[in-house]
Amino acid sequence: MLLAILVPFLSFIIRGKILTGIICFILQITLIGWLPAAIWAALSLNNERANKRNDKLIKAIRENKN
Repeated sequence: MLLAILVPFLSFIIRGKILTGIICFILQITLIGWLPAAIWAALSLNNERANKRNDKLIKAIRENKN
């Protein structure tokens, strides 16, 4: 999470979203754009973690039904 706030574009690139990382980097270059880029990266990371949690729960429910 700290990486997403301090270096937003790198957070995207590490997660394999190269094009999104480049767009974020362009936004981050401007001083005004750095804050929205950091928020975008943090929210994206949080959403990805939530999706993984949901996938685990769905898998556990399906396994439990059998």
